[in-house]
Amino acid sequence: MPVVKALQIPTPDGRADALAAFPDNGEQHPGVLLYMDAFGVRPVLERMARELAGHGYYVLVPNIFYRHSPAPVFDLPEHITHEARPAVFAQVLPQIQAHSAERVLRDAGAYLQFLTAQPEVAAGPVGVIGYCMGAGVAVRTAAAHPGQVAAVAGFHPSPLMSDAPDSPHLLFPELAARVHLGIAESDMTPETVGALDQALEAAGVDHTCEIYPGTVHGFTMADTDAFDPTALQHHWNRLLPLLESTLTKP
Repeated sequence: MPVVKALQIPTPDGRADALAAFPDNGEQHPGVLLYMDAFGVRPVLERMARELAGHGYYVLVPNIFYRHSPAPVFDLPEHITHEARPAVFAQVLPQIQAHSAERVLRDAGAYLQFLTAQPEVAAGPVGVIGYCMGAGVAVRTAAAHPGQVAAVAGFHPSPLMSDAPDSPHLLFPELAARVHLGIAESDMTPETVGALDQALEAAGVDHTCEIYPGTVHGFTMADTDAFDPTALQHHWNRLLPLLESTLTKP
């Protein structure tokens, strides 16, 4: 049975609170950095980290909004309905906007250094997973640390392609990781998904881009109306083989 621990990660800007889930068997396991969605570190993410740990991984989930407050950062309802979503986003948006690419990169090195230094983490490459805004954070992390990150997975990602000078897709040529993007049907047009796929292909990235049928943004999160249990299982069916094929188990 995996255990869950509360931790503090030293960063250049302070200390990020985090949780870690890992098998309680005294052995070392490949490390996985799991980036939260915009609603933050909360019980549903702890359950997902615990489930992933049960497959033989050490999973670190930092509160990327730690500069604002420890988790829970926001006063969320127990279940986020479609009706409640606009009010929740009004709370969340300032923190999303403040979490610049520069902040992401300052934190990413600290998170990876902390993760790989844990006694329960095996030597070798790590995986990085992101949900919603965390998908872009995962791409930035992997592009900045190609020697360490062997797998990237992003689910119902926030936009990865834009005209912004720091758009995540511009970093694809820096990736050395294998990539899977699981996209909500309502998130992007097929044309945008095609352009994303072409950008990864042009950068020489080993990848899959897949629209999960019938889904809306947030489909993995069981504490929201967006949740789709079939799509969550599909996410595990894609994520686990990706990690198995890229991370070395002792």
